[in-house]
Amino acid sequence: MARSFAQLARSAEKSSSSIAVPKEPLESAPLNIHTLGDDALRADARRIGKVDERVRDLVRDMLRSMYTARGIGLAAPQVGVHQQLLVIDLDLETPSTPPLVLINPEITTCSASVDTYEEGCLSIPGVYLDVVRPTAIQLSFRDEMGRPRTMKADGLMARCIQHEMDHLRGVLFVDRVTDSSGLNKELKDHGYLAKDVRPMTP
Repeated sequence: MARSFAQLARSAEKSSSSIAVPKEPLESAPLNIHTLGDDALRADARRIGKVDERVRDLVRDMLRSMYTARGIGLAAPQVGVHQQLLVIDLDLETPSTPPLVLINPEITTCSASVDTYEEGCLSIPGVYLDVVRPTAIQLSFRDEMGRPRTMKADGLMARCIQHEMDHLRGVLFVDRVTDSSGLNKELKDHGYLAKDVRPMTP
């Protein structure tokens, strides 16, 4: 029994590391990233019941698409898949750094302190605006092998997780921008419509 358990553990570890894909951009991304104005971005995502090879294949395609777009985070709804799945990689320059895969993520604690930082989004290319968010978070999730995990994050990682988790509820970062004149100018300059923003109520 001990030997078979060890074999299973080694097998799981090997499978986990195989989720990583080359970080170089491809000529053509495997998945199309939807942009502001597309209804696909506004639907709620469903929890994933079983983490299997189909889910891991989706993770790989999401990573390839994210790296091709030179982004640091991507949520499944952005590619038209309404499931609670995120991929994040803050270190695009280091091939050996593994990406973070979050399945069914839930924020359990937010810090009382907040900060303001400029955000962008692969679904709204070219638009960069300040957003206020909690400085640190704690969350629970399942990894790419379906194992339950918890983690704490602060700084850019905390912000990126919160940004991507918003996508699971059909919320975009522009919905959180309080500088309406700056927002309208940025949207107009990049060919987006202000009517596609859904401002969050304070």
